[in-house]
Amino acid sequence: METITVKPQFSEAAQAEIKRLLTHYPDDRRKSALLPVLHIAQAEFGGWVSPEVQDLVAETLGLKPIEVYEVSSFYTMFNLKPVGKHVLEICRTGPCMLRGSDELTAHLERITGAKVGGPASADGLFTLKEVECLAACGFAPIVQVREKYYERLDTPEAVDAMLTELRNQVHRPALPWEETGLPNALANN
Repeated sequence: METITVKPQFSEAAQAEIKRLLTHYPDDRRKSALLPVLHIAQAEFGGWVSPEVQDLVAETLGLKPIEVYEVSSFYTMFNLKPVGKHVLEICRTGPCMLRGSDELTAHLERITGAKVGGPASADGLFTLKEVECLAACGFAPIVQVREKYYERLDTPEAVDAMLTELRNQVHRPALPWEETGLPNALANN
């Protein structure tokens, strides 16, 4: 039996937001909108940008697919494989390591069941990702989840409080363009 692949398409609201973004750039500089359009794509398509979604971004901006692949694979803020509802970005640089980021990572792996660089936790809630400096060295060790920093995660109690807060979120926080009504695949996750 032949499998039919459905080509991803942006929602009308996402298309309107992309059109609005493109007004900020000259017509011959559409590539300048690549980062914000990738953010929209990631929000719209389940928290990650598959090769098919990257192709859609390339088509939307009139770019070669490789131009999108290069950018999306360079920046750690873009997820290239499926992720859980909450992506926990764990700072792994010197100050955080000195304050216990290795122990934090091991504790998060134990308690969530997710592994750094691996798939999401079995319940689909958490993905663990090590990242470079989050510029909050005075509050180490630190984890970023979307736009929020969780600081001083040097005790099991602090980590458990963060995870409880995240588990209790019925909906994830709205992204800036969603306040004007942009729907996306994560809205009810």
